Amino acid sequence: MKDNLFAHPIPHPVPMGCYSPKDVIFLLKNLNGLLAETDLKTRERIIQSGGHYSEMLPIEYEPTQEYLDLFHQTLRESAGKVAQAVGIVSERILKKNGSKMVLVSLARAGTPIGILVKRYLLEIKGLDLPHYSISIIRGKGIDENALIYILQNHRDAKIQFIDGWTGKGAITEVLRKACAEFNIKYEVELDDDLAVLADPGYCVKTFGTREDFLIPSACLNSTVSGLVSRTVCRGDLIGERDFHGARFYEELRKVEVSNHFVDTIAKEFKMLKLPTSAYKNDYGQEEVSWQGLKSLTNIKETYGIRDINFIKPGIGETTRVLLRRLPERVLVDSIKNKNLKHIMLLCEDKGVPVEEYPHLTYSCCGIVKQIS
Repeated sequence: MKDNLFAHPIPHPVPMGCYSPKDVIFLLKNLNGLLAETDLKTRERIIQSGGHYSEMLPIEYEPTQEYLDLFHQTLRESAGKVAQAVGIVSERILKKNGSKMVLVSLARAGTPIGILVKRYLLEIKGLDLPHYSISIIRGKGIDENALIYILQNHRDAKIQFIDGWTGKGAITEVLRKACAEFNIKYEVELDDDLAVLADPGYCVKTFGTREDFLIPSACLNSTVSGLVSRTVCRGDLIGERDFHGARFYEELRKVEVSNHFVDTIAKEFKMLKLPTSAYKNDYGQEEVSWQGLKSLTNIKETYGIRDINFIKPGIGETTRVLLRRLPERVLVDSIKNKNLKHIMLLCEDKGVPVEEYPHLTYSCCGIVKQIS
């Protein structure tokens, strides 16, 4: 390991977010007062004309009471199913790494899932593992200062990256490339394995399920992710030794459900009966076929979409399109799919057309409107 990794200690982070530091430590710079949100149409125009999405923040969607009620209903109905997927992926993570590891979730969708993995390993296995949440950005890579900070403070531990779900697998590829570059630069051996709760895109080996089902934390933005915005990387805001940045929406504390979400799922852990396959030492045998990505080619051709990044597959990604992009339409495998209630409600609220699409690999896909 090169000495220069330890030559300049990275300063400790300033606490942010509404989670307990026992659950997670955000390695992020607080950008409150330094960055204002950009309205949806302006932001979309800038992105599609070459600007980078990580240099702006979208305005947070304010959910209707009907939508919030649906979140709580979904959480009650799916708590056991989500807990089971958490248990399976946690067991696989433990089998692969052993007990000397650091959990590193990818902000922000990965943060609540990382907390659930940490809590499962604490409550069921008696392991109190460190958990950090760091930024990774398509087109810019991973936050190197955050990785250096973790390696400086946990010299002999393995790092396990965690995210919520996969779509096309774009972040999986960003992580692979970033780890390869970091390993060469600092002569370390980071494992680029990404553990996720749901892998409908068949992009990773470590997952809880490959079913494209609704993870309730996908329904909302910052209010279910520690009151932290999506991450920002802009040269005029982020210094040489800073972490990537984010806003902390302290003004939304009265409506946050971040802790309620993880508490509700965690209550299910002691009642779980995991399948025997969760405990088998067969890590690495799972097929990574990228079948989700392959299926998007037909959609791209059918609708004349110039960039595959305008197609956002899976329930989690479709929700993101509806919450913070300018959607053109949503494709669904079936109008009657019970996992899609919140998608239908958002489409109705925003006037977005819904179409059934035969042989869809995912439950749904969101199509971003192309601005000529």
